[in-house]
Amino acid sequence: MTPRTPLIPTLAARASAGVRALLLTCGALALAAPAALAVNAYPSRPVTLVVPGPPGGITDQLGRLVAASDHGVRVVVDNRPGAGGNLATELVARAEPDGYTVLMGTQGTMASNQFLYKSLRFDPARDFVAAHGLVSIPNLLVVNGKLPYQSVRELVAYAKGHPGKLTVSSAGNGTGSHLAGELFQTLAGVKFVHVPYKGSAPSINDLLAGQVDLTFDYPASTLTQVQAGKLRALAVTGASRLPALPQVPTIAEAGYPGAESTSWIGLFFPARTPAPVVAKWQAAVTRVLKDPAAVEAIHRMGGVPLALSGDAFGDFVRAERTKWKTTIERAGATLD
Repeated sequence: MTPRTPLIPTLAARASAGVRALLLTCGALALAAPAALAVNAYPSRPVTLVVPGPPGGITDQLGRLVAASDHGVRVVVDNRPGAGGNLATELVARAEPDGYTVLMGTQGTMASNQFLYKSLRFDPARDFVAAHGLVSIPNLLVVNGKLPYQSVRELVAYAKGHPGKLTVSSAGNGTGSHLAGELFQTLAGVKFVHVPYKGSAPSINDLLAGQVDLTFDYPASTLTQVQAGKLRALAVTGASRLPALPQVPTIAEAGYPGAESTSWIGLFFPARTPAPVVAKWQAAVTRVLKDPAAVEAIHRMGGVPLALSGDAFGDFVRAERTKWKTTIERAGATLD
């Protein structure tokens, strides 16, 4: 005869299991309570906004615009230039995910650098939360004003008939101006000789002097010279024409829709930052990008507001990674 299991011990065991579960739950709640209170009290001290560039640059200007906006958060801008923005990005990737360290992420730091540098100590996809877009800045395809090309098609026709004859300058290997040029060459089926410089200023100076033939660079770097007639703008690489140059077609209107490219900037938090904290910033940035004064400032930078938040911004960043991975692999570009 099989012995019967005593009823009282079974109930006791079940009670013990229930008590243990209750204690574990209470413990978890006790640990979660301070975190919840911290989120509700956020921000209780200044937030550090890390900018991967020097003072005065477009990323810095935009960061200070965000910092100065009336959104109830005291923001301290921390400029960390170097290594294509990787130093700043690694700093934020390793920061405490409490909402008090935020990154001004760029096309480079969040989309293309991981394919240019082989030894990054952070993973843009794994280590960050894409919170909100801020600005999208197209490049201008410009040539020296003394050259005869009046359109993109004329430029391409000459380049196809004279492979390797035209020189294209950039602000440096792996920069937005370099990658925009590589993308265009791939789509147009032409080959320019790339001449990298250490920044936009020397690149534009040599273009004005006739030492190089063309470049893809920000309107902030080229617009004044275009308006003076010293450079000729053939196309805008963004999706829409620039208000300052309404006569200049987009690259798609010029016949190369796949060559659209922009440099963009957005806010990123360390992974595991509490969702309510990120949501507070998303709401704040949405308000900033609806402020006419902020929009006017962005237009003066040659950009347009990048009003994408949450999942929509995350999808945009992932698509950018795919595009620039392909472009960089085709170009064989590397910075290590």
